[in-house]
Amino acid sequence: MLTPLLVAALALQSAPAPATAEPAPLSQENRALLRCAAAFALVARGQAEGDAAAKAWPDLTTRGREFFVRAMAQLMDETGSDRAAIAALAQTEAQALTANDDIAKIMPSCLLMLEAARL
Repeated sequence: MLTPLLVAALALQSAPAPATAEPAPLSQENRALLRCAAAFALVARGQAEGDAAAKAWPDLTTRGREFFVRAMAQLMDETGSDRAAIAALAQTEAQALTANDDIAKIMPSCLLMLEAARL
């Protein structure tokens, strides 16, 4: 004879695992946030390494890092993605910015975004 506890255990054992939700696609605003966060990280690294082109921009050691942290948290919240997924997106964006030599092109608008964030 099956006890209610055994029946419940068997039912749970054979139940399919819940499907994981797909992360929400990035909105245009979130893509810009990601792009600028990656640009700030690249410029800050260049500044720390003494790169002359990076040093031409305002110091991003503190403000750029804070923007990056807040941007990554916002992206995780709004998309439902975990830290690893957002970090992978940021890495891909940084590689694209470097490969396409786009940092100087986007920094003026990113600096406006930084000012708007009041950091």
